[in-house]
Amino acid sequence: MNSSHWKRDFPINSLETSYITRREFARFLCLLSGGFTAGSAYVALRARFFSSEKISGEHCICNLNSVPPGGTRTFMIPGSTLPYILIHLENGLWRAYEQKCTHLSCAVFYQPGTGRIACPCHDGYFDALTGAPLA
Repeated sequence: MNSSHWKRDFPINSLETSYITRREFARFLCLLSGGFTAGSAYVALRARFFSSEKISGEHCICNLNSVPPGGTRTFMIPGSTLPYILIHLENGLWRAYEQKCTHLSCAVFYQPGTGRIACPCHDGYFDALTGAPLA
């Protein structure tokens, strides 16, 4: 077998091999990575500080006696597209959370008597008092 067959099958002009060096390619990759990092930081900062979904101030959701202990009320705040859930805990405290799971964004619901907010999509649970994930 002749060893020059590969040259015929894969013709590479030696002038074309000197267009870019490994060092120039590494610089390009670093520049590209830096651009992606800067772009990601911009998106994160914009979402954190300039979000149109930012809610502030007080909002009247319902009368205190309209939701019994262990009961809930879903609501939307004017100017927001996010659904919320208001929970009147059995100990008399009130809590309000976005009505979506942090894992799959499924609608969550309060389980009276357990102190847990449940996600039916993946059997996830959250503490109704603190909002912390439990399972």
